[in-house]
Amino acid sequence: MSDLIAKAAIDKRLAEIVQPVIEDLGYELVRLRLMSGKQTILQIMAERPEGGIEVDDCAKISTEVSAILDVEDPIDGDYALEVSSPGIDRPLTRLKDFDAWEGYEAKIETSELIDGQRRFKGEVRGTQDGEVLIEIPQGIIGLKFEWLSDAKLVLSDALIAESLKARKDGGLDESKFDDIETEEDAS
Repeated sequence: MSDLIAKAAIDKRLAEIVQPVIEDLGYELVRLRLMSGKQTILQIMAERPEGGIEVDDCAKISTEVSAILDVEDPIDGDYALEVSSPGIDRPLTRLKDFDAWEGYEAKIETSELIDGQRRFKGEVRGTQDGEVLIEIPQGIIGLKFEWLSDAKLVLSDALIAESLKARKDGGLDESKFDDIETEEDAS
């Protein structure tokens, strides 16, 4: 499992528990984080193998993951479970994500300095031989996937347009929505 999916030791342990459940349901785990603050939150990002996820899918994952976590009981104390899509400016946590989002701008951080820098921002150019290719002002460079500590897409007009197109192409079934009543309808 990639450290980008689950970074901390507890995250990795939780991912070992929930990933098989998520995969058995036909989805993929994108990222898992246990965050503490005023309230402890277990955040799970998941999607279908072909991309995308709907609210009903998140509810299904939440129900099944809750059941296994109740049995395994790996988290001390109370916590809230949050299951969501990766979002438009999604994290890139698997090597295949860099191929899927080729041509879009991303921010990538490495755990060690690479030629004097740790942060890179540029256009994703896919992968080659286990390296993530990114085009920065100096040219296209390759970063070994295991060097990465964080990576996410940069919110852009092109990314928003692609997201809207994917929703439209995905056959958004508007019949499932309530009718909108206008003032003209009411009179």
